[in-house]
Amino acid sequence: MTDMPGKGDGAQRRLARRVMSALDEAYGRPQWSPRYPPVDELVYTVLSQNTADVNTDRSFAELRRRFPTWEQVRDADPGDIAKAIAHGGLGQIKAPRIKAILAALSERTGRPDLSELDGMTDSAALDYLQSLPGVGPKTAACVLLFSLGRPAMPVDTHVHRVARRLGIIDRRVTAEQAHALLGALAGPDPLDIYALHVDLVRHGRRICHARRPDCDRCPLAGFCPSAGRPELW
Repeated sequence: MTDMPGKGDGAQRRLARRVMSALDEAYGRPQWSPRYPPVDELVYTVLSQNTADVNTDRSFAELRRRFPTWEQVRDADPGDIAKAIAHGGLGQIKAPRIKAILAALSERTGRPDLSELDGMTDSAALDYLQSLPGVGPKTAACVLLFSLGRPAMPVDTHVHRVARRLGIIDRRVTAEQAHALLGALAGPDPLDIYALHVDLVRHGRRICHARRPDCDRCPLAGFCPSAGRPELW
């Protein structure tokens, strides 16, 4: 393990590959396909913040039902948007954020659009997305990976927790730092990055819980430094 929380080494890269292989075997290899077009993915990810998946899906579906175009969402009253996304919670915060993002995306062409990402490098695309109002590294990475199949690693609470417990990243690495670090450790292939992301999320939800991880059933317990050690949970 390196003493520098932001740097990876060969041992960590090998460990990341070993974890991905073991979880692929346990849960099945995740198969990438585009979830939504980029603007849809961006709005969906904003709705997903601090919200369960089922409520995000309901909020997104209701938003699209009430406002069939993103121009209509951009121009709508924030209170009406908040009502449409009420299932997901925090509507009073997310509604103006979504409006501000859609307005920013309309500056170039007059309509919410992310087609300029096609001509950008991965790094430039991440920077551009994070320049939008209220868009952080996780949301930007979700758009690039889930919508466009580009090599960006979204780090949610499950990914961050499981990666630190396994020693893939140092325990001092913050969630924000982990986006670039875990992406580099997974390798340049976006399919591998996608697989590692999905694997870690599934494992965090099913076995490696925040408070009481089920180490007795864990397929990684044989090489997990935190297995059976509550002081490291």
